[in-house]
Order: sequence, then structure tokens, then C-alpha cells
Amino acid sequence: MKRQKRDKTSTLFNRGFQAGLSGKSRDDCPVKVTDLRSHWLSGWRQGREAQWDGMAGVSAIQAHPALH
Repeated sequence: MKRQKRDKTSTLFNRGFQAGLSGKSRDDCPVKVTDLRSHWLSGWRQGREAQWDGMAGVSAIQAHPALH
């Protein structure tokens, strides 16, 4: 059975969210393509907001349910 490939934009958003949640700098963005970079950065911004709101670990799932 073939596995369905995940959408690259949602994967980048999730990775950006996790990076922002862990306190990494936005300069650590691994993506160079402008269109895809914006998805990573928007996830990073939401992750930073969640960190500033005191969410970490399990409570971060409330901010972004796709992480579980």
C-alpha cells in the first residue's frame, strides 16, 4: 500500500512552529525558496507566541492541534 505524501507547506509550518516553540531564532530557517520560507516563518511566529504565552510540551497542542 502506498503512503500518501504530506503537503510540504503544512510540514514546513509544523517544523517552524516547533522551532519557535523551542526558542530558536528565525535565522535558523532551513528553507531558501521564498514561497516555502513564508510557511516556515508563519509557523515560527505562532510557535514564539505560544512560548511567550507560557505554553510548552502538552499545553502547546492547544495552540496547534496538528502537533500531536
